Amino acid sequence: MKILISGGTGFVGRHIISKLIAKNYEVLVLTRNPKNALEQFEGKVTAVEWPDYYKVIDLKPYGKIDAVINLMGENIGEKRWTNEQKKEIYNSRVDATDTIIKMLQSLDTKPEVFISTSATGIYGDSKQTKTETSKAGSDFLSKVCKAWEEVVEVNKDEYKRFAILRVSMVLGKGGAMKKMLTPFKLGIGGEIGSGEQYMSWIHVEDLANMYIKVLEDKSLSGVFNACGNYSVTNSQFTETLGKILRKPTVFKVPKFALNLAMGEMSTIVLSSSKVEPTKFKSINFHYLYPTLELALKDVVSQIWFVTIKLW
Repeated sequence: MKILISGGTGFVGRHIISKLIAKNYEVLVLTRNPKNALEQFEGKVTAVEWPDYYKVIDLKPYGKIDAVINLMGENIGEKRWTNEQKKEIYNSRVDATDTIIKMLQSLDTKPEVFISTSATGIYGDSKQTKTETSKAGSDFLSKVCKAWEEVVEVNKDEYKRFAILRVSMVLGKGGAMKKMLTPFKLGIGGEIGSGEQYMSWIHVEDLANMYIKVLEDKSLSGVFNACGNYSVTNSQFTETLGKILRKPTVFKVPKFALNLAMGEMSTIVLSSSKVEPTKFKSINFHYLYPTLELALKDVVSQIWFVTIKLW
């Protein structure tokens, strides 16, 4: 089975591709830097050069493509949200997804499944529990996610089945944890804002397994909340991480300070996200890291091991 994947060299993509390779799938990686992709995966993938997300490239030379996993998207926490950066966040998701679908239109056979990514940010700031049927919010990220998903749904005739994973905060050796751990390790970590806002989370290994599950189970389609079985408040998250690191968590970061430092981007950490993975629960999805404590212990152990090894 041949899988085309975009965003494959990113934090989540690397985990998914490693699992695909282990299961003997043939993997095509859409990438701006083919050399880097080949080195990263030790030549076990086919690197397909994609210079920019408006470029429609010819996929026919690569033969039949059975499935697509779309992980494209500018990192929302990388830069301050200027108008230019907000445009990049939107275009790298919505327009890039549209371009990938245009590439598929020239193929002789439709892919069996198109698996795309969205985010739990689609629900906006709310302390109410959200399921896959809940309405979208009205803030910037909600609108981006809604438009992102609509591209996939509108073009559903281009593939036999589609699925959209609304991803929560991902815990692993990278992503959000990369920045979050530093102040905690220095003993200056603490609650953000009121600390009462909910955080939906998932370990990167469980997330990768969710993509594989949707890929392999032909009965699964539509929208899925890709998160853990329960959400925690920022205060609970802070306390758990502090205990694991054996560090104090008394330094609170007030809302006004975050607004000054981050501008509109502060909504990433100040907004409340209480999301339930209703569909994955209904199929009894098996979590390797079902609790926040287990997930954070694994992340911390990995980062410490790498630190000691490099030292």
